[in-house]
Amino acid sequence: MSIFIGGAWPYANGSLHLGHLSSLLPGDILARYYRLKGEPVLYVSGSDCHGTPIAIRAEKEGVTPEAIADAYHREFEDCFTRLGFSYDRYTRTDSSHHRRHVQELFLRLLESGSLELREVEQTYCAACEKFLPDRYVEGLCPKCGAHARGDQCEACQTVLDPIDLLERRCKLCGSEPTSRQTEHYYLLLSRYQEELERYAQNASGWRDNAVHLTRRYLDEGLQDRAATRDLPWGVDVPLPGFEGKKIYVWIEAVSGYWTASQLWAEETGQDAAPFWSDDALAYYIHGKDNIPFHTVILPALLLGAGGLHLPDRIVSGEYLTLEGQKISTSRGWAVWVPDVLERYDPDSLRYFLTANSPEKHDGDFSWNEFIRSHNGELVNAFGNFVHRSLVFLQKSFDARVPEGTLDETVRLELEALYERTGELIEQAELKKALDEGFRFVRSANKYFDTRKPWVAVKKEPAHAADTLYTCVQIAANLARLLSPFLPFACTRLEGMLGTPFHLLDDQAAGAGITEPGQVLSCRWLFTEVPAGTSLGTIQPLFARIDIAQVDVETERLRNALT
Repeated sequence: MSIFIGGAWPYANGSLHLGHLSSLLPGDILARYYRLKGEPVLYVSGSDCHGTPIAIRAEKEGVTPEAIADAYHREFEDCFTRLGFSYDRYTRTDSSHHRRHVQELFLRLLESGSLELREVEQTYCAACEKFLPDRYVEGLCPKCGAHARGDQCEACQTVLDPIDLLERRCKLCGSEPTSRQTEHYYLLLSRYQEELERYAQNASGWRDNAVHLTRRYLDEGLQDRAATRDLPWGVDVPLPGFEGKKIYVWIEAVSGYWTASQLWAEETGQDAAPFWSDDALAYYIHGKDNIPFHTVILPALLLGAGGLHLPDRIVSGEYLTLEGQKISTSRGWAVWVPDVLERYDPDSLRYFLTANSPEKHDGDFSWNEFIRSHNGELVNAFGNFVHRSLVFLQKSFDARVPEGTLDETVRLELEALYERTGELIEQAELKKALDEGFRFVRSANKYFDTRKPWVAVKKEPAHAADTLYTCVQIAANLARLLSPFLPFACTRLEGMLGTPFHLLDDQAAGAGITEPGQVLSCRWLFTEVPAGTSLGTIQPLFARIDIAQVDVETERLRNALT
């Protein structure tokens, strides 16, 4: 089965913070797991370089939108690389390739009758002498009365049109905008009401927030939505007479999943079609504020274009708070990813954000809990088991895996763990999957303590050999089972074990465990390191963090408040 994974496209108008990372991380975990399982995977994303926030920031700073987008796109690429994100293609929406394919998709929608030209009222600022993009208009939500911008109310998640806002104000100059007649194309969402209702009703593998919010939109009745806008910055409408008009950013941005797939195919000489066929399994990874764009607008676009597979699994995270408070970039109440990567192991971030993932309700990041979990789980549990086992091998067995017999109970537990964690990962229940892995880590430490190899090596060397042989197999399999979550530590552990895993798969194939043609890709299975294998250089998997850093980081956070 072909596995498509689409990660949300972060706005290239500011640095990533831990809230962004929390919602995006599941995509990389899924991609790494399915590759280990041997499935063909296409994992794509990119920087959203046409969002109105970029244009607003550019005007405030007196630079071009391109300059803002370039700087943050480069920063995003660097952050994702340092975090171990394994995108097959990470691109950007202001590339010529993206523009060309978005325009192609627009024409397909026009040909299928999914777009309709209408004369409409659009907000216009007389003081600024221009039509205002949706996010340039702020006011009160007509549904709940909360402060909202012109495309969506964050308080009640209602999708809006700037005309709908009460007490409207131009974000640039603060004056009250009027409205003027203009022509625009509309995406006929209402045309797909029944089809999208059937689609949502039959959907499985959606997070609860996506199910409930999509149901609300459908029950209220889908409203046709503008597909073009009067904007200076974006993808041109590919029709004569529409010079100066752009394809609406959310039509264009969610099309990026498909355009990035085409770019990957062109660059690699491979075929993207299997990842967009009905035989594929498609995951979409994003925060809950992006749910309607992935469960309503994107499916409508794909239906209108024809022949493109709709999303299967909607992995929509809840919000991540910071020290119990909502993250606020305007106030500086955030932990910025480029900054935190300068001081902490990326696997520590990956572990904490998964173990505390806001899968079903809001999660929270606190410095006290982050350092406590790092020292308690990564250092004292996982790192401790690996280090004590391999150091004992080095001292008592000349740094070689001894001749021994694998504990059959441990083998059965590991085989069950592959199956159990695999099922959880495929359902995007990543917190539970990680919990299962670390439950086994704790049992491995208990096994070492109970067997007391430091005593047995003097009186019953065969008993000690069996213990350490079993511990090596535990370590080798943990390196696989935890690698989607902790890729850097697990790669280091592979090196310490001294045997590349693909060679172990060759041996598994020879033993009839799997077919020889699958050995280099199918690795989500129990493996056994042969006796006599020489260990590599042994080093601690993780360094302990001084608890005093809690005060240091808390003070740093307070000093950043504006």
